[in-house]
Amino acid sequence: MKHYLSIDIGGTTIKYALFDPELTTVASGKFPTNHNENDHILTTVSQISQQFHDQVSLAGIGISTAGIVAADGSIQYAGPTIPGYTGTPLKQTLTAITGGPVSVANDVVAALRGEALAGAARNYQDIYYVALGTGIGGAHLRNQTLITGAHGLANSLGYTLTGNAPTNYETTAATLALEHQLAPLGINVITAFNQAKEEPNSPTATVIHEWAAAVAQGLANIIYLIDPEVIIIGGAVAQQGAFLENLLTDALTAIIPPTLNKTHLAISSLANKAQLIGAIAPLLN
Repeated sequence: MKHYLSIDIGGTTIKYALFDPELTTVASGKFPTNHNENDHILTTVSQISQQFHDQVSLAGIGISTAGIVAADGSIQYAGPTIPGYTGTPLKQTLTAITGGPVSVANDVVAALRGEALAGAARNYQDIYYVALGTGIGGAHLRNQTLITGAHGLANSLGYTLTGNAPTNYETTAATLALEHQLAPLGINVITAFNQAKEEPNSPTATVIHEWAAAVAQGLANIIYLIDPEVIIIGGAVAQQGAFLENLLTDALTAIIPPTLNKTHLAISSLANKAQLIGAIAPLLN
C-alpha cells in the first residue's frame, strides 16, 4: 500500500504524520526545532523522510512550513522566529533522498487545503482561510486554484491597514493583541474565554467582545473585496468552536447587513491536523 508522509514545520516544533490513501494516520510524532541551530530543521526532516522511505512505499512527501515558499520549494523568506531558515532547500533535499514527488507549501495555504479536502470547507468551491494566532495569515482557494496575486503578495491579511496607518490588522486582532488586552486583568486567553462563557457581563467578556469586533472588521473587508462562499477561521483560538463562531457572526452582523452578507462563517474542524492533511493534498490528485 502506498503511503504519504506529511511534515509540518513551525517556529518551535516539527510535527509529522504518515497517512494511508484514506487519510488514516498510520504513524505520527514531533521534534523540537531547536531554534534551527546547525540546520537542525533540514537535518531532522531529512532523517524522518529517510526513515519512512526505508520502511514503507512512499507515494510522496508533503511539507507545511512557516515562512514564504519559493517556486522551487525552498524557503524564500523566514522571519526571526526561525533563525537561518531562509534559503533552506527543502524540496531539493527530500527529492534527492526519496526520488519521489515532494510538495512544499506555506502553513496557512496547507491548512486551507486541508479544510477544503477533509474539513469544514469540503463542500465549497470559493474558500478563504484566516489563521488567527500571534499574527494573522490568509489564503484563498477558488475552484481548486490558489489565488496568490501577480507578485505573490495577495492575502497578506495581517499587514492590511486598519484605523490610522501604520496600525495593521494583526496589531488589533491577532491573539497576541488579545493577550495584551487581557494583561491588566491578569488572565490568559483560554481562561478569558471560559470566563466569558460563564459570565457574559464580566469585564473579561467585554474585552473578548471588543477583540471579536476587531476581528470582524478584517473579515468584513474580505467579504466586501472577495465575496467568498465561506471563511474558515483557524489557529489555536479555533478550539473555542461554536462560541467563537457565534461571537464573530454577531460582530459581523453589526457591521454588514445580513441581507447583504452571503458568506458563510465556519470554524476549522481539523484543528492542528489541517496543515498535515493539506500538505499532502496536491499529491493525492
